Amino acid sequence: MAQQHEHVGMNKTGIQMSPLDTGAMLDADNAPVRATPGDESAMVRMREAYIAESEGIGSIPVPATVTGIASMAVGAITGGSPQVLLDKLAERLAFERTGTRLYDALLTKADAMLDGQQVAMTRDAVAAIRADEARHFLLLREAIESMGGDPTAQTPSADVVGVEAMGMVQVLNDPRTSLAQSLHAILSIELLDNAGWETLAALAARHGQDDMANRFIAALEQERRHLATVQSWYQELNGLSGGMPE
Repeated sequence: MAQQHEHVGMNKTGIQMSPLDTGAMLDADNAPVRATPGDESAMVRMREAYIAESEGIGSIPVPATVTGIASMAVGAITGGSPQVLLDKLAERLAFERTGTRLYDALLTKADAMLDGQQVAMTRDAVAAIRADEARHFLLLREAIESMGGDPTAQTPSADVVGVEAMGMVQVLNDPRTSLAQSLHAILSIELLDNAGWETLAALAARHGQDDMANRFIAALEQERRHLATVQSWYQELNGLSGGMPE
């Protein structure tokens, strides 16, 4: 079985493992005969050109329903931006979908690694959070449909959070990562999730979607509890079962 915890081993990544080669490398780097020093200005100019030519990441789809068209029209007439709310709804939908899958992966880790460990983290507790994430996904799908939007459409913000989460997916599904390392990724996701729900609730309220905003605030309260729970698990698995020092 692989060593799935922090341990001392044959790690040769640091320069201290080969002092002779390190010295030779530094001597060569400081040699008087060198090519003309360069900088990153050419790379910066190329990136600036790409940015100037870019048209952004995708677009908000035109509503395909009467309700959606009416919502867009009313929003435009009253000076609102319903497309912004739809974009952020799709963003959270994509995020909750990924979050549910990440907790599925954490459940697999828990099944394989929790047995015999005397810690507060339990499979049932992980499963309960996973169920909340799935319910939040359904809540967002209903919210998008209530505005006449298409919950299957990938909006710009949904695209971006999908890319952001790719690293977290890799961490959770890597069989070598420990529970503590997996929880570090989950903790990052929960921090982002809390910020996302705060923004979404505020946007819904600004656009006069009071019932939607209240439901989002309730989801935010659940996410805050998730964050506190995951943080306590992470601290315990890193030897801080008594909590953080004052």
